[in-house]
Amino acid sequence: MKNPPAITRYVDRVTAGPGGAMTDEVGVITGDLTVATILSSDGHSVRVVVQHSGSDTWYTLTGSPAPVPAGQLAAYHRDLLGRIRRGGGTRAT
Repeated sequence: MKNPPAITRYVDRVTAGPGGAMTDEVGVITGDLTVATILSSDGHSVRVVVQHSGSDTWYTLTGSPAPVPAGQLAAYHRDLLGRIRRGGGTRAT
């Protein structure tokens, strides 16, 4: 029996709270965002990018790449979404 493929990326929409999410390229972004959390090939860090939902432009979330414990990608992504909902200039770390 083959093992199912490993999930290496999560993408979700979220509405940023007051103070939004901090990006390297344009500073704070707010409103309805799409967040992608992407596991690196080493399996120990993630790259996080955000965009205004419906936009073509992605921005690096400040602090990315960020460390993630092995097997904890889903938990990291859920926690990150919660932090963005709270706002406050959320960073990847």
